[in-house]
Order: sequence, then structure tokens, then C-alpha cells
Amino acid sequence: MRIGLYPGTFDPITLGHVDIIRRATALVDRLVIGVAINRDKGPLFSLEERVGMIEAECVKLSDETGTEIVAHPFENLLIHCAQDVGASIIVRGLRAVADFEYEYQMVGMNRSLNNSVETVFLMADAKHQAIASKLVKEIARLDGDVRKFVTPAVNDKLLAKLGK
Repeated sequence: MRIGLYPGTFDPITLGHVDIIRRATALVDRLVIGVAINRDKGPLFSLEERVGMIEAECVKLSDETGTEIVAHPFENLLIHCAQDVGASIIVRGLRAVADFEYEYQMVGMNRSLNNSVETVFLMADAKHQAIASKLVKEIARLDGDVRKFVTPAVNDKLLAKLGK
């Protein structure tokens, strides 16, 4: 069984994330969505809320693709998380050249720690390349419409969280 790990903070999960998840299911039999606890980022949503949104969004994708998709919170090194879940592939989404520079460094470090885990980069679909959770939250905070960037369920949770 080929297991992939798609890590991120997912605060909140966006249509860009969903696009990468959908496309990653073609590469693996089981896709683990690694939900980084990452206290330094100070997420808007709690870990439980982020995991819940991911699980809700991925049920339909799992049914459509036949690929098992599970959410897995982690707070350790990414490469250790990959080992914990049995992943042989780390899936990373790229939006722009700036993403690649950071990701290139991460791949080098991860390969130094464990060269049996490969990293695969998937480019976000052109219509999703500008989407970033950080920007989605900022737009919503300032009363902008984020329905183009998240699913209706995530939009509702975001507005509720912001008291709107």
C-alpha cells in the first residue's frame, strides 16, 4: 500500500488544499492529511476544529476517488510524522516560486534525515494559486467575501469564528 502524507496547518482548509488533496489521491492508496499543531503560528481554529473541517471536506473526496483519506495531528518533525504513519511520499503543494525556494530547503533537510521518503510537488490549479489560508482569514476579518476560496461549510465556520 502506497501511503502519502500531505502536511500543513490548514487554518482553514481552502479550495487550493482540496485541489491538491484530490490530485494526490491519484498517487497513493492512502492519504494522510498531517495537521500541524504548530503553536508558533497561533491558528485561528483549534486543532479539533481544523481536523473536523478536513474530515468533513475529505469524506466526499474519499468516496469519489476510492482513496482512504485520514486526518492526523502532529507536532514532531515532518519526517518523523511520515515515519509514524508509514508514508513513503510527502506531498507538497506549490503556488509560486517563493514556495519552491523554501520547499527545496525542506526536501534537502528531510532527505538528510531519511532518504527513503520522497517528496512530490503538485502545482495548485491556476484558479487556486493565489489562495493562502492567511489571506483568506484576513479578507474575512475585513468583511471581504471568501466564498471563491473555501467551501460553503468552511465559509460558514470562518464567519462564525470571526463573529460575523
